[in-house]
Amino acid sequence: MREPILEVAGLTKRYPGFALEDASFSLHAGEIMGFVGRNGAGKTTTLKALLNFVHPDAGEVRFFGMDAAVQELEIKKRIGFVSGGADYYAQKRLGTILQVVRRFYPGWDDALCARYMAQFQLDANKQTRQLSAGMKVKFALVLALSHGAELLLLDEPTSGLDPVSREEILEIFLSLADEGVSILFSTHITSDLEKCADTITYIRSGRIEASSPLRDFKAAYRLVTLPERVDDPMLLGARRSREGYTALLRTGDAEKSVYAHRLATLDEILVHLEKEERA
Repeated sequence: MREPILEVAGLTKRYPGFALEDASFSLHAGEIMGFVGRNGAGKTTTLKALLNFVHPDAGEVRFFGMDAAVQELEIKKRIGFVSGGADYYAQKRLGTILQVVRRFYPGWDDALCARYMAQFQLDANKQTRQLSAGMKVKFALVLALSHGAELLLLDEPTSGLDPVSREEILEIFLSLADEGVSILFSTHITSDLEKCADTITYIRSGRIEASSPLRDFKAAYRLVTLPERVDDPMLLGARRSREGYTALLRTGDAEKSVYAHRLATLDEILVHLEKEERA
């Protein structure tokens, strides 16, 4: 069996009023993992703890088989981090920023950088203020990839982008995965995951509720539409809809159910699971 590129076991970080508790999951080479959950569920806290931007209270993180707490510098030479909405000095030209950033990476590859700049149609003579939101994300990817990053950790990279720009970014992700680059990205835009993710990790209120292949996660549920609300313990997270009510039904219960049901989208599953938590 392939060794994971990233292994997270029992990761814990506690704050007053919120705690990331016992987070565990793994990511393999060339795999795209979507990291999902509502705002405040713990996605950004998890990513920051992985990168040691915040110090975990407990747990173990291993990149490429190395302990993140011991070999942090070596690990960070092999990974890239991109945050949605990243901004740079508005008056600086892209070429100037590239020259500054390259000094921090002994493995910086000018030819690889030029390749990505051309692929993403970025002009080194442009100032950052002249870039659209989508082009800023592409430039952030250039900075993350030009030192040969084998793993990308991305925090809401497509947030705020128009549908066309998001589609372009997702195509880039798929191409990178084909080249063996692993990608873990948090997002609340579940339609993006339907298009590119291999696996999904779902966090709710600071706890990992599921981490599995996307198709398996979706196959575990069916969606039921009802003319009125029904008090039935098999139905999860009932919500109002134009037709009346919708609810989730676990696939294992479908054969016992008298309700008509269909496959659910990822968005429908997450919306109803979150409703179930608050009910």
